Amino acid sequence: MNRRSFLRRSALATTAGALGAPQLLLRAEDSATPVIGEGAFKYECHHYWGQLPDGHHYGDATHGVAFDSQGFVYISHQGGPGSIFVFDPEGKFVRSMAPQHQGFAHGIDIRREGNDDFIYLSPNNFGLPPEKWNKAQKLTVKGDVVWEAGPPPDSHRYDQGQPYNPTNISFCPDGGWHVGDGYGSNFLHRYDAQGNYLCTFGGAGKEQGQLSTPHGHWFDDRDGIPKIAVCDRGNHRIQYFSLDGQPLSIIPEIDGPASLDIRGNVMLCTEVFIGRLAFLDPDGKVIARLNDDPAWIKTIKETGGFRGLAHKSKWLPGKFVHPHDATFDKDGNIFVTEWVTGGRVSKLRLVA
Repeated sequence: MNRRSFLRRSALATTAGALGAPQLLLRAEDSATPVIGEGAFKYECHHYWGQLPDGHHYGDATHGVAFDSQGFVYISHQGGPGSIFVFDPEGKFVRSMAPQHQGFAHGIDIRREGNDDFIYLSPNNFGLPPEKWNKAQKLTVKGDVVWEAGPPPDSHRYDQGQPYNPTNISFCPDGGWHVGDGYGSNFLHRYDAQGNYLCTFGGAGKEQGQLSTPHGHWFDDRDGIPKIAVCDRGNHRIQYFSLDGQPLSIIPEIDGPASLDIRGNVMLCTEVFIGRLAFLDPDGKVIARLNDDPAWIKTIKETGGFRGLAHKSKWLPGKFVHPHDATFDKDGNIFVTEWVTGGRVSKLRLVA
């Protein structure tokens, strides 16, 4: 399905007011690949996508998913060997890479620059002294490091040894990028296309312009205004900033937003703590949700989420436990990675 068709279907579904709160079309026990959602947001679930060879494992989490220009799928994880597993578009394992971050890989995204694809990786680990903190990195798809940065000294936000643990990197249209210190001191740092530091904004707090675990973020100009959307996870909202960090607006009542992606006119957001995926229009209105199931959400909350539902025997087809990242592929399908014991990658195939 091309972009024009996707947008047309989205617009029709929104206008008709038929989206509401999507429900499972099949009971979990009826199918291992249930269809969830409605209208333009209907998907067939394929859990445990991609087969790992012997001796490879995801560890305690599959954290991120990204695609290169050839359609190969890159999964960042906490297992090994390496910190990124690469699959072909059909799910056949290709290679492992980035062994320097084994056990600590987190956010991942890929951008085409000139004739080459580059991986932007945000590894993080807790409890280590500053001299061992991981650095945000730009890598070739072969794993060679071409840029890296720890806490920017020119920001003077880390002069007293404040923690730095990057969670995600997002791209600017001028070739630059933002690094989110989501598990450290709640800042975003902007760099130009050459990797030179430009500015810092955010910081811990609840007021507009302040952040609590700025986990994922994404450039958004769907309404014609260039800005960055930030998953203000701890404050249960999405915040918008200008590219240089001026607070613009807030989308409230998003439950634990963890990651963002945009395809056409639709933003996709994972609501990590309740197993839900939300779709938002350019005005910030939620136009559809997947797994908006009160009974399952209650189960997640009462059992402590991914900790209480750690064993896969408790998971149900078509239900997510702890969706950490969700990304559209070129055809409008969605890949979901979950922070669960053993990891899990799910492909949601768009039902035409």
